[in-house]
Amino acid sequence: MTIILACPEDKDPLSYEHLDGEWRHWYQVAHRFEHKVPAQDRGDIRHTIILELAKARVRDGEPIPTPRAYRIASLMVALYWRKEKSKPTILSLDYQIDNGDGDSTELIETVADDRAIDLEAWLDARTWLLGCPIRLIQIAHKKLAGESLSNREHQYLWRFRQKEQKTLLAA
Repeated sequence: MTIILACPEDKDPLSYEHLDGEWRHWYQVAHRFEHKVPAQDRGDIRHTIILELAKARVRDGEPIPTPRAYRIASLMVALYWRKEKSKPTILSLDYQIDNGDGDSTELIETVADDRAIDLEAWLDARTWLLGCPIRLIQIAHKKLAGESLSNREHQYLWRFRQKEQKTLLAA
């Protein structure tokens, strides 16, 4: 296990081309797995895999077979993703984002309010009728035609109004 620290003038001293023996093999194994993580973490996972392979070599006292090296590399990638998934994803609502017009807006300004009233849709009777119970529409047609409502229809209309009043008061 030798690492060449000196290198010719024309080559990059940080290049992995200077590795030889087991270290070069471990680099090749790590290189096959590093694409499985985001680009900003590839260097870290590459070194993590190489170091874990070196630790396994020291523990065993003999060269690591290639299938076992791949299994160790695969485990390191799986542990990376386990650690990433366990991190909480907290995003500040004070964060500035580009709104597409060249200006920036705070993220909190883009959050939809469930209780906000869409005035255009509220004024449009067709939109309201899409969510309205069919029985209520039949009662409304009957009232418009001037027909008298039965006791059950009066009761249905009364219950619907009571339910709507409660939802308005709760909001």
